[in-house]
Amino acid sequence: MSDKTKQKSKLLKVSSKVLLIIIGAMITAYGLEAVLIPNNVSDGGVTGLSIVGSQLFGLPLGLLIGVINIPFVWLGYKQIGKSFAIYSVIGIASLAVGTIVMHHVPTIIEGDTLLITVVGGIIIGFGMGLALRNGGALDGIDMLAVLLSKKLPFGTSDLILFLNTFVFIVVSTVFGLQGAILSAIAYFIASKVIHIVEEGLSGSKTFKIITKQPELMVETIRDRLGRGATYNDAYGGYSNEQFKEITCIINRLEESKMKEIIHEIDQNAFVTVYDVAEVKGGSFKKKDIH
Repeated sequence: MSDKTKQKSKLLKVSSKVLLIIIGAMITAYGLEAVLIPNNVSDGGVTGLSIVGSQLFGLPLGLLIGVINIPFVWLGYKQIGKSFAIYSVIGIASLAVGTIVMHHVPTIIEGDTLLITVVGGIIIGFGMGLALRNGGALDGIDMLAVLLSKKLPFGTSDLILFLNTFVFIVVSTVFGLQGAILSAIAYFIASKVIHIVEEGLSGSKTFKIITKQPELMVETIRDRLGRGATYNDAYGGYSNEQFKEITCIINRLEESKMKEIIHEIDQNAFVTVYDVAEVKGGSFKKKDIH
């Protein structure tokens, strides 16, 4: 494959990711503006705080989503990488614009609280999952949870739950207790849909990689993800050939980048991926990559 062909292929791949992130953001905006917000139901995370701010101060929801997410995008840049930050900026900006454009769309469901939470949760969960599957995030609270998990003796999932508990307490001041409970239910449904769309977002991931270029693979993972790895000796059961098996644990937001690295270095690498419920102790730390 020539360099020109490779460049075209890479450009096409990046363009398709950007397009899908934008589509995911627009779907999420539609779920917010056509289902949840008109029925006094919020979302979790930064979007939930933005909805509360919009209701309290009369500011455009899109403006608040963009501004409040700025520090979280910076965290994503420092902890996950430049491409993730760029994709997230595109996603968050698209979500902000989407909420402005769709502010006056007709409300598709009214009155039935159960249907509102289910449909709203499914729509925003699908949109957010689509963005995350393509390497970007629409909400910064996950990035904050990843950073705090390095400083505190709690897992990322526990911290996401804790941070959103605070968000829903804030939501209750505007939408009342019922609105906060419905918001929490919608967020729970959305998180499950995200898990389905993105295939295992919660918790950490263990990658086990058998490749003919183990040193280059480990070096690239270290340089581009800031993650360490360990080697294990492995032997082919049929060929009795000796290999070095690489084991690396990453957080849920880094999976897309990890797969890109593996594909780039060795398309024929043998890879197994496991969900990890919790990681504690040891050296599950990473350096800044910029």
